[in-house]
Amino acid sequence: MKYYNLKDKFEAVDFKTATIKSQGKDKGLFFPENIPQFEEDFITNLSQYSDQEIAYRCMKDFVGDEIPSEVLQTIVDETVNFEIPLKKINDTISVLELFHGPTLAFKDIGARFMSRCLSYFLKDQNKKVTVLVATSGDTGGAVAHGFYDLPGIEVVILYPKNRVSHVQEKQLTALGKNIFALEVNGSFDDCQNLVKQAFSDEEINNRLFLTSANSINIARWLPQQIYYLLALKQWQSIEQKAPVICVPSGNFGNICAGLLAHFRGLPAEHFIAACNSNDIIPEYLQTKNFKPKEALPTLSNAMDVGNPSNFVRILELFGHQFDSFKNKVSAYSTDDTDTMNTIKEVYKKYNYILDPHTAVAFASLKQYLEENPDKKGFILGTAHPVKFPEAVEKAIHLEIDIPEALNDLMTKEKKTVEINPDFEELRRFLLHQN
Repeated sequence: MKYYNLKDKFEAVDFKTATIKSQGKDKGLFFPENIPQFEEDFITNLSQYSDQEIAYRCMKDFVGDEIPSEVLQTIVDETVNFEIPLKKINDTISVLELFHGPTLAFKDIGARFMSRCLSYFLKDQNKKVTVLVATSGDTGGAVAHGFYDLPGIEVVILYPKNRVSHVQEKQLTALGKNIFALEVNGSFDDCQNLVKQAFSDEEINNRLFLTSANSINIARWLPQQIYYLLALKQWQSIEQKAPVICVPSGNFGNICAGLLAHFRGLPAEHFIAACNSNDIIPEYLQTKNFKPKEALPTLSNAMDVGNPSNFVRILELFGHQFDSFKNKVSAYSTDDTDTMNTIKEVYKKYNYILDPHTAVAFASLKQYLEENPDKKGFILGTAHPVKFPEAVEKAIHLEIDIPEALNDLMTKEKKTVEINPDFEELRRFLLHQN
């Protein structure tokens, strides 16, 4: 399998190179040269396969022979070695709980897969590797945990000051050792732009072995297909019709992975991009005009993205055909007031606690199902509500217990370096640090 640069299709690389380089010339994202199809018998009979075998079959065509089959099997086994249950909230809406991993967020799956692939590819390298990543909340924690204390790898995480929750910040800043956190006086988009500039800086790349762990990296993006298959495996045991799938969407890597799985043969009636007040894609669907904006801070902070990087991959999947995209994908925008009301309503009616991101998804799917009453679907539960205690506890008037896995982390000291959204400041840090 080769991966071509969406900004320069003459640049084509293998899985290893795409994983290590993260992006191509002119900050272009890599995209698979073909879309391998699932066998119909495999999709129809998912219940006959273990989660680990499903994960392996999902990823093997993308990796090819660049990782031996037994090593790839170990990687996917470790990627999905926690529960990923599909639970009913009511008669028409279920939730795929993706927050039972080590950092209580869906990004554990992609981060664990990528960290293990990268470690395999770099095991014979003498040069230290710097993983540079921007986060709007959960990516940083998942990446920090995935790479923590790995020899020869240093992680530098950029996050927007005062725009992540207390638990998220602890996961970014309290580990120490090979994990470094930069607190940026700006938005997630500022952080993301700084990372992209670093990858284009000649001196930095000459002196450092630089890679990224954002969803711009194919090894972070592609394994997110796995849990759509695991959801379908459970869905098939309770429903006959294909589901409507609703995904909390910020940088659009998550829904892009689901759409890729759909193009490979995963049945889905429709997809919904559930957005907060950062309504770039809902507006695009109304106007055909993709217009990035300054990101607005919201309760669902991991979705506070004003220029979603992965949207270009979605357009590529649909051959840049607007009508085809609109026929398969809807997008809704939910503000903070409706987010809080949704958390309150769902807890009161169904005794289920949503975090703000999953609440945005519930509100979006509910609206779609009101317009299409013959459908049923599921939302992706992307984070544990304990990561957003202020909003959730205010909505349900109940204190959320901190899971035992976080107790030790929450007592540790925050360690950060504060910088402005100025590339020279990041540049100095990276070159001085190394």
